Amino acid sequence: MSTIAIDATAKKDLLDRGYSRRQMGQVAALLGAAASVTAFRPAFAQSQAARGVAGAVQIGANECWTGPFPVAAEAAAKIVAQGNRYDPGDLRGQFIKTVAQVEGLPEEHVLPWPGSGDPLVRSVIAFCSPEKGLVTPDPTFESAWRAAAWLKAPVSKVPMTPGKGADVKAMLAANPKAGLYYIVTPNNPTGTITPIADLEWLAANKPADSVLLIDEAYLHFSDAPGATALAKGRKDVIVMRTFSKMFGMAGMRLGLTFADPSLHAQMMRYDGRQVTGTLPVTALACGTAAYTASDAIKARRAEMVSVREETLAHLKKRNIAFHTGSQANMFMVDWKTKQAKEMQAALLAQNIQIGRSWEIWPTVSRVTVGSAEEMSKFKVALDKILTA
Repeated sequence: MSTIAIDATAKKDLLDRGYSRRQMGQVAALLGAAASVTAFRPAFAQSQAARGVAGAVQIGANECWTGPFPVAAEAAAKIVAQGNRYDPGDLRGQFIKTVAQVEGLPEEHVLPWPGSGDPLVRSVIAFCSPEKGLVTPDPTFESAWRAAAWLKAPVSKVPMTPGKGADVKAMLAANPKAGLYYIVTPNNPTGTITPIADLEWLAANKPADSVLLIDEAYLHFSDAPGATALAKGRKDVIVMRTFSKMFGMAGMRLGLTFADPSLHAQMMRYDGRQVTGTLPVTALACGTAAYTASDAIKARRAEMVSVREETLAHLKKRNIAFHTGSQANMFMVDWKTKQAKEMQAALLAQNIQIGRSWEIWPTVSRVTVGSAEEMSKFKVALDKILTA
């Protein structure tokens, strides 16, 4: 894990927030890692279990089953010839303008990133400390947990009810003085929605000096409204998006945060870098074209929903339990009498890679919705295991 230099002003700020001088090195290391997979190896190893298996169906990492929309891929291909320039034609500015227009936000509230891992970890660094904890639902995306644990910040995990979104009142009760409240909606791994009204309640009732981070990585797979209005109207709410899911751009590394400029400044105050300044021109061109492709977004969403519901119907027919309520490209299967890791291994032996489990539900596996062909292979392999 590489490290970055922290200047004297930043060191004083960290000391004032309750960090020790020894912990400053941990902050520097985490910033240097920029949420790389090497910083959070356990989850990465589980989700990548089938990468080396020839011909394996990969429905474990919540990737989209296909690549960028054709119009977006064409835009990326066209810009390759200008890849010798850092930002030909102000692609970054065009991207921000396009996103701001679609979302109804001021351009200064939109900040692009090389993926969403970096801003997630930076939010933990910026708003948590040994005195200001992190609160999340459980289960959820674990990178925030690992970042907080690395920094010795208290972590409160509030159990979710299967089929439901985050319990925001229980989250506030778990730590009424937290520095960061983190909610993924639709949630990873459950796919469930936390209603806007609940997010508004938490924003209104949490401590004034804390921040609410709303991760909408899977929003485009659902019909639920986004929380951009909260980010537009408040100075203590960040909304995060990524192009890795619906837009099929996981390998191209492009993400977004929507927030008041003062919050963005706090996220970058320790390393002094404008880390979002230079982004791959191919990702910017691809993302700009994709963001306005509303018909393609609707069609891809409808395709995913159809395949997901058909797969769940098969599970029901085979009397295999699953959690209801998913509005994303994943669902949770409860094997009841078998450990999730055992079923993950059994399916991998059939060249089917499903997702990992979470400690709170050891018999429950996350399964990504792949293409119709991939999910057909999943059903065949599952039937073979059940018959055996």
